[in-house]
Amino acid sequence: MKRIGVISDTHSLFDSKLREFLRDVDEIWHAGDFGSLELADEIAAFKPLKGVYGNIDGGTMRRVYPEFSFFECEGKRVLITHIGGYPNHYSPAAMRMIESTRPDIFVAGHSHILKVIYDPVCQLLHINPGAAGQYGFHKVRTAVRFTLDDGDIRDMEIGEWPRVAK
Repeated sequence: MKRIGVISDTHSLFDSKLREFLRDVDEIWHAGDFGSLELADEIAAFKPLKGVYGNIDGGTMRRVYPEFSFFECEGKRVLITHIGGYPNHYSPAAMRMIESTRPDIFVAGHSHILKVIYDPVCQLLHINPGAAGQYGFHKVRTAVRFTLDDGDIRDMEIGEWPRVAK
């Protein structure tokens, strides 16, 4: 059994609200737009981290983190990318990866819009945790956490915090 925290679009912010929400997870999955390698290192020092680079992440991040990450966790195949789209509107690159890897869980960020949707066509759970950082058009910062236990996904929770105007 593992408790998973899912975040995206931190844009260099990993504050006490995120830390508190993610305090009891076993690992964090980050769907890109970390903001800096220093922030990625800070998150990785807090909890084990799996992540991908996003469109704002520069060359150093792209040498450390991949565009797509595919792995198995507690009996589920997981695919993570930053710009992936959503059911019936996947990006072409994401659709190719979905077709070749057949994930049970597909995590993408970029839109700053929280979505958790089951895709019956691709037979996967799509998770976009929204944006955990301050930058962007979103009004509320969001993150997701859930339990994976021998192929079972349960206890999904959403964290929401007001975005402070800059």
